[in-house]
Amino acid sequence: MPKRQRVMRMSVEQPLWRALAGYRVLTMLYAVGLFATGYGRFPRPWVAIAYYCVLSVWTLATLPKVANAASCTKRFLAADLALALTGILLTPVADAPARIANGGPTLPSIWTAGAVLAFAVKGGWRWAAAASTAVAAANLVERGSPARDTVHNVILVWVASIAIGYVVEVARASERTLARALEIEAATRERERLARDIHDGVLQVLAMVQRRGAFIGGEAAELGRLAGEQEVALRTLVSGGLAPVPGASRDTSGDTAGYPAGDAVVRTVDEDTDADADAPVDLRALLAPYAGARVSLAEPGAPVLLRPAAAREVAAAVGAALDNVRRHAGEDARAWILVEDEPESVIVTVRDDGPGIPEGRLAQAEGEGRLGVALSIRGRLRDIGGTAELISVPGQGTEVELNVPKNTKTTNDSGHTKSAKGAPWTRGKAESR
Repeated sequence: MPKRQRVMRMSVEQPLWRALAGYRVLTMLYAVGLFATGYGRFPRPWVAIAYYCVLSVWTLATLPKVANAASCTKRFLAADLALALTGILLTPVADAPARIANGGPTLPSIWTAGAVLAFAVKGGWRWAAAASTAVAAANLVERGSPARDTVHNVILVWVASIAIGYVVEVARASERTLARALEIEAATRERERLARDIHDGVLQVLAMVQRRGAFIGGEAAELGRLAGEQEVALRTLVSGGLAPVPGASRDTSGDTAGYPAGDAVVRTVDEDTDADADAPVDLRALLAPYAGARVSLAEPGAPVLLRPAAAREVAAAVGAALDNVRRHAGEDARAWILVEDEPESVIVTVRDDGPGIPEGRLAQAEGEGRLGVALSIRGRLRDIGGTAELISVPGQGTEVELNVPKNTKTTNDSGHTKSAKGAPWTRGKAESR
């Protein structure tokens, strides 16, 4: 059984953490370089040297802490902000008052913004506002008065950190919404796959038990009646809760009448391809079991290679189409399978000489929970990136065309293959309903 589709998630904030780590290292080097160029103007340079030693070791040692949200704990954020505030408050001790009055940089300089941005990325705009407020207070204490350049820098850090925090919150909300949508899509596809499997196996068995029980009579008739009730209930379940149309006739399943059972072929396909799941599969070998007294198979002389998953789904869709021929066109109906290997795709056409499908019958069947065409054929092709087109005109039979794109790395490059002589192909002449 195919594995359940996994939903892949990618954190939208991870690039922000990588950028923050790089920002912290670069701004640390900038602060040290700024001090080195003005070393002679510091009355107490040893205070600055001691601080920069601590700052350098802290920045490099805590790079793993700013690698992701899980590593960036509240304790680390508090210590990081405390180091930035300490550097700001130590600036009057290490630097000359005249330089501070003239707008000289603090000891940590723009490294302080990295500490505030860590709050923004971790906790959003509220955390960023709290951290930037603490930095603003420390700057005002360091300057002694709200000078114009100080107020300008404080507002810049405040606005930038709050804006980044808000963007992070929006990105996280969008990521959760996208992940939920992908989970719903994956669950829907899994439900459709299970519905196809049920339709191809359990429902057909229940329909056969119902018909045989009614034919035999006696206790078997009661068993057939119960099987019919369970068939209706199961069809309603797999079709997503659609209520069956009152009084609608039920499909029955009889003998194979010369047609191979599609479920048996699917099992054979799985067994044949389990040995090497990555090797290309010759579609001709998977369709060969369908050929019989009433089913003619026309195929190219060269292998028609497809991905294993695609080949299995195409073979199963062909089996579902032949099941419909057997059940609805009559035991004497004939069917033809044509395999065409085009440069970009593989086309498999299943045609019968039955009475055709009355207009509106497919919509009615889907409303009753009979999803043979919707799921077993169209659903299968849709899941592998292909298409399924059904053409039927009352009195002229039905044609199902399956078109699946090829994987050019694993398939051959043989050209178009003509249909076998004597097979009544009329593609393009019948009108699609």
